[in-house]
Amino acid sequence: MSPVANRIFSRRKFLLGAAGAFTAGGLYARFAESQRLRVSRHEVRLGAKNPAIRIVQLSDLHASSVVPLEFIAEAVTLALAQKPDLIALTGDFVTDSQTGPHGYAEILARLSETTPTFACLGNHDGGVARPHAPSNPTVKPVVDLLARARIPCLVNDHRALTVRDRKLQLIGLGDLWSAMCAPAIAFAQTPARDGATRIVLNHNPDAKELLRAHDWDLMLCGHTHGGQVRLPFLGVPLAPVTDKRYIEGLHRWENRWLHITRGVGNLHGIRINCRPEISVLDLR
Repeated sequence: MSPVANRIFSRRKFLLGAAGAFTAGGLYARFAESQRLRVSRHEVRLGAKNPAIRIVQLSDLHASSVVPLEFIAEAVTLALAQKPDLIALTGDFVTDSQTGPHGYAEILARLSETTPTFACLGNHDGGVARPHAPSNPTVKPVVDLLARARIPCLVNDHRALTVRDRKLQLIGLGDLWSAMCAPAIAFAQTPARDGATRIVLNHNPDAKELLRAHDWDLMLCGHTHGGQVRLPFLGVPLAPVTDKRYIEGLHRWENRWLHITRGVGNLHGIRINCRPEISVLDLR
């Protein structure tokens, strides 16, 4: 083989290899990593002498053509296997359907049948029209979906309950991008602490700036998908938040705790170096 022909053959070989690697990587991101649930575990020390409880957080289920109900059902089964005392659902229940597919409520009801379960809404669940809004701006279909699953949806509202002799106050907020986040309204309705642990359910971690003046212990968020795509050297280029310090995991913020889960579902069916997760938080 001549030197020129050898170079052409080598280049063709390289391009075929690169194309094969790209295709294999795309298939893995689409059909493998996006379907490989993990369980993340965090211990949250609040300093108060209260009984320990376990919270399981599920977020960004994104029921859609790329996140089938079978996968959400798998996440529900894995969540219940963690034996939670409380379950928090932090928004984006749907992507391209306001009501969710048939049978969705029955799957979510498995959570509320065994464990106190509460939810807040995300930006894909409806709200004031904006560039990223679904075609139907009302949140009612998703609220009705949760009602059929017997899961209270807290939209700038609160609930007080006792779990394992630990008094809790849950404050659920509307979504920031949907122009529905009103912590002043939610906290004005919340009674005095009286020793209770205050937990905020809030889809978008950027909304923390609106809560700076309010009194709470732990905020549970989603929205970021952990970045969904995490690249060597480039990091997380697509995380949909302004404050890039808070994309996933448990963080200390303003002498309080902020937790952002990667979530269960995804957009466009792709995850790279960012497996979907169920989050377990043990309050000590």
